[in-house]
Amino acid sequence: MKKIIIADDEELIRRLVADFLKKEGYDALQAEDGTVALALFEQNPDTALVILDVMMPQMDGWECCRRIKEKKNVPVIMLTARSQEFDELMGFEAGADDYVTKPFSPTVLMKRVSVILKRGIGETELEVLSLDGLKVDQNAHSVRIGETNAITLTLKEYNILVKLLSNLDKVFTREALLNEIWGFDFYGDVRTVDSHVARLRTKLGQWGTDHIKTIYGIGYKIEPGESDD
Repeated sequence: MKKIIIADDEELIRRLVADFLKKEGYDALQAEDGTVALALFEQNPDTALVILDVMMPQMDGWECCRRIKEKKNVPVIMLTARSQEFDELMGFEAGADDYVTKPFSPTVLMKRVSVILKRGIGETELEVLSLDGLKVDQNAHSVRIGETNAITLTLKEYNILVKLLSNLDKVFTREALLNEIWGFDFYGDVRTVDSHVARLRTKLGQWGTDHIKTIYGIGYKIEPGESDD
């Protein structure tokens, strides 16, 4: 039985998620703050996944995530009551693997848990993706073009880049990206995808302009640049 730690200072949410985890066959360990969650993780190094609320007393979710990742590359899902890009960026920098905004559907959260565990995060080294000078190190969550410093992306921008880069020349509809990156419980519209792709393209500079292609009326894809030969 795989162990999953759920840390949230709201007892009702913590118990609700724990009940759903138990119904799915997981051993749910509960923590009321980040300090307790970290202690639980140290006592249970075989933990398969950690679910962390962002805003908790003693130690917040970001700090707890960073400390857990320093010990082991176990997958972490962050929960937050806010949907600001700042939270996504903080979660990204802390090493979070997924990001769920409150209020959320427990059923959808269980689906996210299942998908992440099937990926085997923390069990094997993830592929380093590269194309025409751009390198995405999925283990370090870093993005670089040539010898430049790491390019700072939000978690959603990073996930879009990885999705497109892992499927060169494949066109993803806006709806597909919205469902895969934001989740089926997201209530926004496809313009959210457009704005994130636009910012991603800008942050990647000329590389983004040359490689991230808009397929009008459909969606987006990444294609290799033309050969100099």
